[in-house]
Amino acid sequence: MYILLALIAACALGVAVHYLMRGRELRGVALVPAVSTAVAAAGYAIGQWAGLGEDNAWLWLISVGGGIVAGVVVAVAVSTARARSDERLRASLGI
Repeated sequence: MYILLALIAACALGVAVHYLMRGRELRGVALVPAVSTAVAAAGYAIGQWAGLGEDNAWLWLISVGGGIVAGVVVAVAVSTARARSDERLRASLGI
């Protein structure tokens, strides 16, 4: 049941990351929250399998913190790649 708290927190913080990072017009609105939630789910499951209990701060740091870090990395990577691609397309079209 506690996994829901981790996933909801990661999703909400993923939405915040999407709106706080530059270049949000270059990526989909659901991309960063989805990645954050997926990484949080994987981190929580791995932490549980490793024997971490719900009262252990490392479990929450791994799941929610890992989701946020992954969301930031994806936001930067996708925005940068899209900006480069758009610039190449503009150059090839002579705009």
